[in-house]
Amino acid sequence: MSIIDRALAAVTPQPSDERRAEATEKARAAAEANDWLTLALDQHDQIRRCFREGREATAPEARLAAMKALADVLNPHSAAEEVVLYPAMAQHGHKMQAGAAYGEQTTTKMQMSELENIDPAAKAWTDKWEHIEGAVLTHMFEEENGWFIHLKEHAPDQARLTVRFAEEVSRCSGRSG
Repeated sequence: MSIIDRALAAVTPQPSDERRAEATEKARAAAEANDWLTLALDQHDQIRRCFREGREATAPEARLAAMKALADVLNPHSAAEEVVLYPAMAQHGHKMQAGAAYGEQTTTKMQMSELENIDPAAKAWTDKWEHIEGAVLTHMFEEENGWFIHLKEHAPDQARLTVRFAEEVSRCSGRSG
């Protein structure tokens, strides 16, 4: 892990697994069947699974497969959040949080690009993977613990958010729909 990675990890407190699970449960309670929040939470679950698979992988090929699987979920998910949900957050009283969310996702994209340049058999790969995982899980905690619940409670255009979020995920994942 680079000096910058270590510094960022030191100043970014990570919520416990228990607090993360409570936040996810809280967000699931606010969600409705097939709404944008359910779609986002389902993708968060997929992202967590991908991180677990990468963390548990020991063979370089398995690590690369986990990295590709993560990118296949994370990239369209983050694009849909950036195009649909974060602007809605800003429009409904959470401009600072929306700005922070964009910044966190940009940092993750840069970190994922760096990971591609690390030998998947090296300890440095595992260190970078764990750093990215911690940052992404903390980001998802922020969304699930408050940002998205606020959006669910304050945005009057829930049906439009659902349609647009699903459209962006499909468009960015290369699926028709």
